[in-house]
Parts: sequence; structure tokens; C-alpha cells
Amino acid sequence: MIVVTGATGNVGRPLIEALAEAGEQVVAVSRRPLPSPTDGVRHAQADLGSAESMRPVLEGADAFFILLAGELLGYGEAATDLLAAARDAGVKRVVLLSSQINATRPDSASHGRLREFEEAVRGSGLDFTILRAGGFASNAFAWAESVRADRTVFAPFGDVALPVVDPADIAAVAAVVLREDGHAGRTYEVTGPEAVSPRAQADVIAEAIGEEVTFVELTREAAHTHMAQFMPEDVIPGTLDILGAPLPAEQRVSPDVEKVLGRPATPFSGWVSRSLPAFK
Repeated sequence: MIVVTGATGNVGRPLIEALAEAGEQVVAVSRRPLPSPTDGVRHAQADLGSAESMRPVLEGADAFFILLAGELLGYGEAATDLLAAARDAGVKRVVLLSSQINATRPDSASHGRLREFEEAVRGSGLDFTILRAGGFASNAFAWAESVRADRTVFAPFGDVALPVVDPADIAAVAAVVLREDGHAGRTYEVTGPEAVSPRAQADVIAEAIGEEVTFVELTREAAHTHMAQFMPEDVIPGTLDILGAPLPAEQRVSPDVEKVLGRPATPFSGWVSRSLPAFK
């Protein structure tokens, strides 16, 4: 049995679908009901920040996928307590979705709690794999309303390119490492196949919907205000640092998606094609 947290998100949904299609017993964990339950998947409402609420969910599980909601980054002892609960329940394998920033900017205050989770996973005594993801292609959903209403994209740092990753690729990698041997103790950097700037992303969306889309470059201050509507405040400065002045390692295309999946990572255009209804 495989327990998947973050089951309602852009990674969790395709992950539980992939595992179910592979014939795995899956428990999908979220703090609210699943909007459209996947056939054959059991749902459990629990709070990842409360080890006690997770203990009955983890009982009998072989593997455990941890995806932290933004607010969980502030929980004090959540990491060690959660891993202890998993170990007590008999879990053998744990996969943590982490962030590339833990490698590239280890002193970043915005991801301190996530680093604590990495350390707890490494010291848990369980077989572990850490997936350090770059920026998500699905962050472009933040433009969907303005594209639908005015055919306009608002974003900072219009010409700074990063290899954004399709969340479905993260899910596909997670599905492999949760099910297969040979990944214990490894840390994979999960990125897209090429660096693409916000302005170029707007062009991809325009081509996909068959209409012109205007790109409007935001100041850092305006971007901060906008991101505060959907992102924890303490994560925003570090995110803007990466978007505006990425380090060479943050612009590098990782080979790990292709290494694990045996196929290239999905380009931004592929994510847009699959997500097109949101922009029309």
C-alpha cells in the first residue's frame, strides 16, 4: 500500500492516478474531500502536520509520499514526528517532494522548514528518495484569468529563462521511485527539458489558443503583492530572487527525469496543450 499526501494538488492528482493504473493500493490523503475520487483509491482526511492524525492512515503502508502544503513549512516538530509515525507503522520507503532551492541556496530563510524535512527523511532509517523540483509549469495557471479576460500575461523578469517542470513529470518520477528498487538514498533534480522565460511562455500560450497575448512586465514589488494572494509570505522573497537572478545551477537542465522515466521531460508547450481549457 502506498500513502500519498497532497492528493488534491497538481502533483498529487496525477500521482494517485498513475499508481492506481499500475495496480497499486493507494490511500490519498488530504485535509478536504477529493473533488473527483479516482476509482480504486481510498481517501483519508488527515493533517500532515499532526503525526497522530497520520498514524492510522500509515498503518499497513509500504511506501509514503510526502508533499508539504505551504503552511506546513511553519510547523516545528512536524518532520521528526511524522517520520517516527511512519517508521512505527511499518513504512519501508519514503519519497519527499522538496525544492531545488535546498541545493542552490542552502541559507535561504524561506525554505528552512523544508530543509528540516529533508534532514528528517535522511535520518529516518527508512529507504528514502528526495525529489528536488524546479519551478512548476503549472505556476502559469496564475495567468489564466487575465489571459481569458484580456489576453494578457503579467509577470516579473520577462526575459529570465528557467527550466520549468510539468507537475505530471514530477508525479511520474515519484510513481517510479515509490514502486521500484534502486532509488534508495538518491536525490533527483526534477526540471523541464529547456529553459523558457515568462515572455516566451506567454508566446506559447498565445500560439496554443490561436490569439495574440500581450506580455506586461511587473516590477518586483508588484509581483510580490500579486504572489502574496496565493503563496506564503516568507517564501516570496526567495522565489523572486530565483525568478530575477537565478544561479547557473537553477538554469541548468537536469537529466534526471529522462534518467528515471526513460523519456525526455515534457516541454512547457506540452503542459499548455494539456491545460488549454484554463486559458480559453
